[in-house]
Amino acid sequence: MSNKGFILWFTGLSGSGKSTLAEFLTPILLERGVKIEVLDGDVVRTNLSKGLGFSKEDRDTNIRRIGFVANLLARNGCGAITAAISPYSSIRDECRAMCEGQFIEVYVEAPLEVVEERDTKGLYKKARSGEIKNFTGVSDPYEAPENAEVTVHTGSESIEDSANRILDYLVEQGLVPAQS
Repeated sequence: MSNKGFILWFTGLSGSGKSTLAEFLTPILLERGVKIEVLDGDVVRTNLSKGLGFSKEDRDTNIRRIGFVANLLARNGCGAITAAISPYSSIRDECRAMCEGQFIEVYVEAPLEVVEERDTKGLYKKARSGEIKNFTGVSDPYEAPENAEVTVHTGSESIEDSANRILDYLVEQGLVPAQS
C-alpha cells in the first residue's frame, strides 16, 4: 500500500452529487485505514475564500486555494477529497500539476435536467430567472473533463455504484486496501 497521499478531485455541476459521494466514501475509506479529509466547495468558500465572488478570477482563486490545501494534505500522506464545481479545465490542470501525490480526477456527471430537478436550494431557478449571475451550467460555462481517471453517472446510477467505481480505481492504483 502506498503511504503517499492522493487527491480525489470531484468535479461536476452543482447538484451532481459531489458532496454526497464525498460523504458516502469518507467512512468507507476511514474504515480501510486511509487518512482522509474532505474539502467541500461550500465549506472552503465560507472559511478560506470568504469575500470572493463568482467571477472567473474569483472562482479560479477559490479552486487554487482548494488545490493548495489538498496538495498539503496529499504530500503528508493523507487522502484529500475535493468536492467543488471547479468548472474550468485549465485550473483543474493547474491543480493536477501542483499535486505531489497522485491526482485522480472524478467527473461526477449528471445531465442539466437532472441537477435542476434535484435543486434543493433553488439555485437553478434563481439563475434561470436572472437573480443569480454567472451560474455554472446556466449563464457560465462548465468545461467537462476530457480524460478524467474516473467518470460516474449520478443521474443514472446509484450512489453505491458510483462509489464502488471510485473505490475500485483507488484499489487498482494501490492507494486503498481492498475490502477484507
